[in-house]
Amino acid sequence: MGVQFVIDTPSEIRFFDPEAPQLDAASANQVAEIFQTPLTGAYNWDYKVQDDRIKKLYELGKQLNWDAQTDIDWSKPATKLTPEQRDVVMPFKGYAPYDAMTEAQKEEFGAHMNSWTLAQFLHGEQGALLVASQLTSCAPTLNAKLYAASQTFDEARHVEVFNKYLQEKVGFMYPVDPALKSLLDKILTDPRWDLKFIGMQLIIEGLALSAFVTMKATTPPGMLLADIIELVLRDESRHVTFGINYLEHHLKNLTEEEREERARFAYEACIVARERMVPKDVFHHWGWDVEEARRIYLDGEFRQMFRNLMFMRVMPNLRRIGLLTDSVRPLFEKLGMLEYENHKDDGDVDWAEMSRPLFSAPKQPTVMPSAF
Repeated sequence: MGVQFVIDTPSEIRFFDPEAPQLDAASANQVAEIFQTPLTGAYNWDYKVQDDRIKKLYELGKQLNWDAQTDIDWSKPATKLTPEQRDVVMPFKGYAPYDAMTEAQKEEFGAHMNSWTLAQFLHGEQGALLVASQLTSCAPTLNAKLYAASQTFDEARHVEVFNKYLQEKVGFMYPVDPALKSLLDKILTDPRWDLKFIGMQLIIEGLALSAFVTMKATTPPGMLLADIIELVLRDESRHVTFGINYLEHHLKNLTEEEREERARFAYEACIVARERMVPKDVFHHWGWDVEEARRIYLDGEFRQMFRNLMFMRVMPNLRRIGLLTDSVRPLFEKLGMLEYENHKDDGDVDWAEMSRPLFSAPKQPTVMPSAF
């Protein structure tokens, strides 16, 4: 197996041939990018396992493992948008370049938007895999190490399942969005273990949870992607709850200056998630005015729904762990985010729901037109 190390993150769309044979170890070429991190690890020598929420979440992670190869029916087709559904979830009706497209071109454009979204899930899950593996090393308590190890396996499954869906059902994959890449770089290369918790468990995982909830609500039950999202969503819920419960007590022991540093980082990460993760590569691929299309996209009803869901989730969690400090509150207020701070946070666990067997019937959401 050969590995090609690159300095710059690849920026081209990758296309896959479903008829191509599986690569063997001798012919599989990998493209890798190196990052450097001054990671400080920690042994734990007393091996005390507290009977607390972290332990219970770890036990749930063991019980609710699933296999992307055998627990998902890959014979199901990928869903496609009808023209009416496209108009609901994509805000470009009335935009001249979009209106000038043929029906076939609009269908292809929808496939590109789908591919970009799912590719960002895949890239984000790889980032989560790397961060979780770091937390296994640097978390100071045994309970946290055990949970981070179980989360590492969760993230590996998520990488596997989105990669398989993109390659086998979508057929092409967009590169990582530069804004997401910059956020992952910051989290992975920062030496402070608790900042990794904040960035990954609260912001990135909170972003993912909101995106998955939105996708679940807009994908009809029984579809392949709905099955995948149901499984991934359950894992992600545990991850966010873990981060809140672990950070809530830790951050109280920091100095005011240290808390302010982390509060500022959380704010900046929210800005990236709110304003900068836009499918500009898709607009560029289709020859559109990127900034004009970006404005239309951000103002779209579907994007607004996702944004609201995200901050309904993230803001209460930041409040609970003490990172809505006096210095960042005015900044969040300018963005209109503080209105969500008193919503329910993810720290209190619905153990009955979280412990529900993997393949029992979940509460059915209100189904909206599928974007995927």
